[in-house]
Amino acid sequence: MDSDDDNLLGFTRALSESEQIARSELVDLFNATPIPKGERLDNLGLHMDHLALGRALFMDHLYRQILGMPGVVMEFGCRWGQNLSFFLNLRTLYEPTHYSRRIIGFDTFSGFVDVAVEDGDSIYARPGNVRTTAGYAAYLERVLAARESMAPLSHKRKFEIVTGDVRETLPQYLAAHPETIVALAYLDMDLFSPTRDALLALKPRLARGSVVVLDEINDAGFPGETTALREVFGLNGLALRRVPFLNGPGYFIVE
Repeated sequence: MDSDDDNLLGFTRALSESEQIARSELVDLFNATPIPKGERLDNLGLHMDHLALGRALFMDHLYRQILGMPGVVMEFGCRWGQNLSFFLNLRTLYEPTHYSRRIIGFDTFSGFVDVAVEDGDSIYARPGNVRTTAGYAAYLERVLAARESMAPLSHKRKFEIVTGDVRETLPQYLAAHPETIVALAYLDMDLFSPTRDALLALKPRLARGSVVVLDEINDAGFPGETTALREVFGLNGLALRRVPFLNGPGYFIVE
């Protein structure tokens, strides 16, 4: 699967042919923008479609759920890092002096490591899929560092990128940071095994009010994610929630 096919993952998988053509036109117009370089960041909304806007609104909705409680924000499967950037901005807007609200992103940056039988036979669930371009983790580090430099208390490092297989890196991280309480966990690894293992490792670090998000919940393309949730938390005791303006992500609040 090439990088163009990778780009059809997530909410773009459901677009009709005409919608994909229109979205491609927006991409071309974005790349050819006549807006002066110094004003481009101020006008990102010009080319943002309703799907991307919905994603931004969802991040805001999630973040507001954890205001008032301690704990870090973790994203598993951060890939290009857009959600991490949203979370850094939201922390600056809502909690500018909450320097213990660390934001940590986990990813292999080389795509899926392996696929289990629980992941079915979807064409999207293949080793190496959803990879990034070479050296992208270093680029993302620079972007987030620049983002943090614009915020209060910028001398305090409040984000981290953890590279590798989460089945190994998350237990290592938690062992090295025994103080960690997880206020918000965003799981977007799509597959059964890493999702299950991450949920198992996270469970003792969740408090009442913690938010757990699964990006491909109830998704026939990635059934392993729902299976992992069912195995670790069960479904009968969970009040699963969603927002009306997006199809896929679901979340629950620990009670």
